[in-house]
Amino acid sequence: MISKYLIVLLGFNLLTLIFSLSKATNNQDNLISYLIFALLTLALGFLINKVRKTNQTDSNIQTTSNLTWKKLKRNKNAVFGLIIIIILVYISILAPFIMPHDPLEMNWGKTIQKPSLEHWFGTDEFGRDIFSRAIYGVRIALGIGLLAVVLNTLLGTFLGLIAGYYGGRVDNLIMRAIEMWNSIPFILMAIALIAALGTGLLNLILVVSITGIMQFARVIRSSVLGLKKADYVLAAKVMGIPDGQIIIRHILPNCIAPIIVLATLRIGEMILTIAGLSFLGLGIQPPMPALGSMLSSGQQYISENLMMSIVPGTMILLIVFAFNLLGDGLRDALDSKLSN
Repeated sequence: MISKYLIVLLGFNLLTLIFSLSKATNNQDNLISYLIFALLTLALGFLINKVRKTNQTDSNIQTTSNLTWKKLKRNKNAVFGLIIIIILVYISILAPFIMPHDPLEMNWGKTIQKPSLEHWFGTDEFGRDIFSRAIYGVRIALGIGLLAVVLNTLLGTFLGLIAGYYGGRVDNLIMRAIEMWNSIPFILMAIALIAALGTGLLNLILVVSITGIMQFARVIRSSVLGLKKADYVLAAKVMGIPDGQIIIRHILPNCIAPIIVLATLRIGEMILTIAGLSFLGLGIQPPMPALGSMLSSGQQYISENLMMSIVPGTMILLIVFAFNLLGDGLRDALDSKLSN
């Protein structure tokens, strides 16, 4: 039987679809945003339904996921961070529907205006609405941050698994190469890579995704060093199971907890890194909205309109703060040694 929560979410989706179809501009953007919104809402609905069923089951039957969820639910800071993330994700997905103005539209007659009913947080030096640009800035920052963390996680986990499982020369070669790579200052490396590859979203994702490999590789390697000596792994080797299957089926599932925690914390770091590069003019290029470039422009006109600096700075603060709270909560919830 379909939960009442799913019925409410499906109704919300239907209302959003009707509202999106009434838009005359950016139809393709609206359709893509709505599809992502619908999938995310349905996934959230099924998650809520599963949690309800879990709470209704016998309290004596406790699975790992049940214990993790109960620990996370008791952590008010983590729940608060999760709520902020969900709100920001929905705002970024529904940006084409909720933004009051076109973020790229310039109006030379309304430059650097203070907050008003028409422009809630005023306008920038080109007469563009700050609130609309901030919404799209969050959308772009979250999108690039998530993609960069996915690439970062895949590459760092792969290297950590190989180094920890095989050890010896393979371990030394991989870890020493990663240490040499991370010894280069990030800003110098970013300038060199962007100068060689050129500006663009794909190049920016590539640059920021290869910066945190060392952290993932070290943590996963340390976990693998302990897991590969477990009895079930030794038994699998005796049975002649290939190394690839042992790594994927027996070792990787037991490394999921640190991977999830690191990936969650890295999202906030990635977004902060992207904002820093955009602040220096090395990240997202104008006229595309970027929180870092908005903050850089706002410092030049801080006396005319303080909102030009406060709005993007607050958005960056909220994103990083929320992911750090959630990451700390997940770390405590996934730690089997912490029972209280």
